[in-house]
Amino acid sequence: MTDQSKSPDLVFPADPPGSESTWRSKSRMSRSGRLASGVRYKNSLIRCIRNIIPKCSRILHIGSGDGSLLSGLEPEVGVGVEPALDLVDKATADYPQYSFHSSEFEGFEIEGKFDFVLIADVLLDVYDIDAMMRKVRVACSPDTRVVVTNYSQVWRPILKFLRFLRIARPRFGNTWFSPGDVRSAFERTGFQLLSERCEVLFPSRLPIVSSLFNRFLSQLPVFRWFCLHRIYVARLDPEPITPKPSVTVLVPARNESGNIPRLMSEVPEMGSFTEVIFVEGNSTDDTWEVLQEAIAQRNDPLYRLIKQPGKGKGDAVRAGFAEARGDILMILDADLTVAPDMLPRFYEAVSSGRAEFANGTRLVYQMHDRAMRFLNLLGNHFFAKAFTYVMGQPIRDTLCGTKVLTRESYNKIVANRDFFGEFDPFGDFDLLFGAARLNMKILDVPVRYGERVYGETNISRFRHGTLLFRMLFVGARKLKFR
Repeated sequence: MTDQSKSPDLVFPADPPGSESTWRSKSRMSRSGRLASGVRYKNSLIRCIRNIIPKCSRILHIGSGDGSLLSGLEPEVGVGVEPALDLVDKATADYPQYSFHSSEFEGFEIEGKFDFVLIADVLLDVYDIDAMMRKVRVACSPDTRVVVTNYSQVWRPILKFLRFLRIARPRFGNTWFSPGDVRSAFERTGFQLLSERCEVLFPSRLPIVSSLFNRFLSQLPVFRWFCLHRIYVARLDPEPITPKPSVTVLVPARNESGNIPRLMSEVPEMGSFTEVIFVEGNSTDDTWEVLQEAIAQRNDPLYRLIKQPGKGKGDAVRAGFAEARGDILMILDADLTVAPDMLPRFYEAVSSGRAEFANGTRLVYQMHDRAMRFLNLLGNHFFAKAFTYVMGQPIRDTLCGTKVLTRESYNKIVANRDFFGEFDPFGDFDLLFGAARLNMKILDVPVRYGERVYGETNISRFRHGTLLFRMLFVGARKLKFR
């Protein structure tokens, strides 16, 4: 490779200037010269990608270069694919704990499945993106996330000018993919786009200024369109869960004794079996005694009752899910403002694979006149827009109590719970933020929202509204301005 880079005549002795082999040879030489530098830039990119790919993951890195980016992510298993042989040799020498392979992006053969496939800054060097993505599919399981970073076209004239001033290194190729081009490539090759965000507004390192631009301004409207990078996260097109998954319906119940008879009779059968777990939450009425009697009369091992160990709905959800045996986990509020007959549509959304997290929304259909007070309605609309901005996926209603996800997805959220800490008394945001952090596919499911017919709401609009602002701040700091 070194001798060839010194003598172009040795590289293309028989190939016309526009041939594929000529293009690939020039691309390999360009990568060798370009990727050997830029330590500050790589550190900035590592920071961005670490927010998506946690440590100790199984990572396949397409375009691994000298291996420094892969090493910076600290994977449990790291495999790199790189067409420039000298960079492969350097990566192998510097990071022997990982495996590096010399191959074109469209022709690699790697065994096994990975948690993440990282395609960082290589689209400019890809000869055939569809062929590459078909190879990527082979390395993906349904849970794999594909992370693609790509230069913004806004920076194309800027980089050209910087190269003219010899501030930026020259590079080969004019394959600049627009955001629409990347989205279309995912769609053509059997991937579903989950999220898209802009990163790196100020590529150079300058104390305070770099942090201000890259962590905060880059995520604001207008400013984000001038970022150097777009980062895309995708997964394989969904497939139905097989065999037919079972269900656990979790019913947190505090001061809801008058609703127990309806709950016992109206929860529908779903999947291979439907388990119902009531979690009684330190009621001041006779909810515990009524539940004990109702479950004894039913005499069904799939209907169970546990007493909540702590306080708050979030604690009840965690206690109940720890006891659950179903493949799909559902939360149904005991106030029956969302009727149990809505649950099968959540089951369909998750069991079909179209959603990994199904979130109920009360703000689509017209609700009963007295179902939600006006100030609560305004607050729900505001927080829906605010949390959509923070989470990067559309969330129409953050506080609807009906939420459904697979047991596997829930276990992943639990394993990453330390990232946010114990901050959520409601339980809704522990799940929503966790799903957003792990780039799960969140899908809104409209529900009919009715008036409470027994008891009083456990929500205080002002006290809990203050808590919502606190959780919005936590989400913004951890997910958006990170």
